[in-house]
Amino acid sequence: MRVVITGATGNHGTAVLKALHSTPEITHITGIARRLPDTDSEPYAGCEWKTVDIAAASTATDAITELTDIFRGADAVIHLAWLIQPNERRELLHRVNVEGTRRVTEAIAAAGVPHLVVASSVGAYSPDPTRETDGTLPLRDENWPATGITSSHYSSDKADQERVLNDFSVLHPDVVITRLRPGLTFQADAAAEIQRYFIGSAIPDQALKMTPPVLPLPKGLAAQAVHADDLGKAYALAVVKKAGGAFNVCAPDILYPQDFADIIDHGHFIEVPPTVARATVAAAHKAGTLAADAGWIDMAMQVPMMDNSRAVNQLGWRPQHSAADALRELLGALRSGQGTSSLPLRPRDRDPAVPSGEIPEEMSRELLQLYLSDHLTGATAGVERMNRMAHDYVDTPMFATLSALAVEIRTEQVFLKNLIQQLGLKQMPYRQAMANVAEKAGRLKGNGRAVTRSPMTMLLETELMRSAVVGKEGGWQTLIDYAEKMDMDPVPFTKLRDKVHDQLVALDEVHAYARSRAFLETRKTYKDQTDRPENRRRT
Repeated sequence: MRVVITGATGNHGTAVLKALHSTPEITHITGIARRLPDTDSEPYAGCEWKTVDIAAASTATDAITELTDIFRGADAVIHLAWLIQPNERRELLHRVNVEGTRRVTEAIAAAGVPHLVVASSVGAYSPDPTRETDGTLPLRDENWPATGITSSHYSSDKADQERVLNDFSVLHPDVVITRLRPGLTFQADAAAEIQRYFIGSAIPDQALKMTPPVLPLPKGLAAQAVHADDLGKAYALAVVKKAGGAFNVCAPDILYPQDFADIIDHGHFIEVPPTVARATVAAAHKAGTLAADAGWIDMAMQVPMMDNSRAVNQLGWRPQHSAADALRELLGALRSGQGTSSLPLRPRDRDPAVPSGEIPEEMSRELLQLYLSDHLTGATAGVERMNRMAHDYVDTPMFATLSALAVEIRTEQVFLKNLIQQLGLKQMPYRQAMANVAEKAGRLKGNGRAVTRSPMTMLLETELMRSAVVGKEGGWQTLIDYAEKMDMDPVPFTKLRDKVHDQLVALDEVHAYARSRAFLETRKTYKDQTDRPENRRRT
């Protein structure tokens, strides 16, 4: 069997790849992602890989044409592509998640694929009124209404996605459609991604390693979860059995406040009114200290508890992990920032190897400290700018290039921090703090537009980054020249210097895109907003 997977590098996609690799019936796997993983690492090795922008910065015609070519001849397509962040870009999220699904279905029909498997969610379900009362919660089967929770963008988009599938099934009854509706999906390799999506960077990493004396939780909290490995097996079974319909996928145990407190390791919790919990999350999100918005609290407090018996009986699915075990594994991995070899699941901060050595007496420690600190200041500003560019330009074809550059420059920043520490020098953090302030102040420039994003901004920011990258080349070259004096291996510095060329080539690509659009009203820098779902015909 030949299987194609969209969104093959995220939490679900990585788990599905593992499961398909161990399924004898699957003979060929094609993975689709905007940002390709390390294809020499498991489970990404042994697959054919394609880069397709399903809906963020592509036209419907281009995306459907590309997808149709890739889908042709496939026995099944597993559609996992989904955008969770940025929260504030509501139109973008809906376009990628809902309109993207519509484009996938149109390509399925054009390519003649007989089976479509889609990642739905417990979040697609409408609220269960019994959640507002105390006592044992009833388990709901797949017939529970899948109309979503309106105050949650994730839930609303999942419900809209289900409507797209309903429409498609009417027009194409010959295509078998499978909808997997998992609970919270946990695995150690997704820890760093979950931190970025739901916690954010404002909370120090050290805080994740601390245990609060009492765990505050909203009253009435109950949650179902599934280990990603078990979920991956459910997808594989659905493909092999060509089983249609919806399937709830969750471990048999339900997590209540006491379970959360016990897994945190002290067993103490205090229940707070859900309205207080929601207001706290909303305030933290608005202040920029928490990545998740209040809609996630609304969904957590209202979705039904699922009955997984249909998956057990019809797919023969047998989960090997409890929800408690899956959560325990995730929490341990959050503390270490675990991840794997794809950009979505990248570890929190790879700790690059720093050569050992020492500063000889004939060298000025003070001048070297000042020199390295200044380069660290530049790297800090570069990290802030590249992270923002990747965030701001997610709806352009340059997103994959920018996000990869952001990861590289962040790794170099960590290298410099570790080098300064290894040499026994001071970081002079006030300089890095000033760089952060200066970079943020630079965002206030209008570039001729007060409200909308100026197409000139990408051009100017790319030029600034090109200058910064050229400047840091001198820093690596200087360290190469002084490595012998400090009894250090020059190879790590040489590799970093050689990377400068590749980074400049990537920035030249971004610059070419930006300058071709910066001053022309007829060319769009960002996604053409006329291609909204409401302006497109329904499937």
